[in-house]
Amino acid sequence: MSLRRHFLAVALLAPLLGSCVGPDLVADQTVKGEALLAKRLAGKVADAPVNCLPRYRSNDMEVVDRDTILFHEGRTTYRQDTNGHCYPNGHSSGYALVTRSVGGGGQLCDGDIAQVVDTSSGFFAGSCSFNRFVPYRRP
Repeated sequence: MSLRRHFLAVALLAPLLGSCVGPDLVADQTVKGEALLAKRLAGKVADAPVNCLPRYRSNDMEVVDRDTILFHEGRTTYRQDTNGHCYPNGHSSGYALVTRSVGGGGQLCDGDIAQVVDTSSGFFAGSCSFNRFVPYRRP
């Protein structure tokens, strides 16, 4: 088989292999994610969902688990429950989030597509799309 075919086979299989996560690891990450989510949202109340984040800075993003990301802006925390698993292992260490904006304007919006890239290999490790963002604020 030629080098090109080997590369293509690896490129196609890498996301599948990277998504193979045992049930114990998923359960452990779920418990950790629920504890982190409870800690970050303690004392805050959910407000009406919004279509887009007012501003997006990657250093204000916190991965909770495979399906939940928090975005912090001042006193407001925006909860994003994604469609699909952005982060297959439930953590962001060693990964980069690459988004494709539907609406543009430098914002993250409902319907935007995100892919997660393993920064060491360059392979895609997961993908998802964003739903509406739920703001949490102190009453």
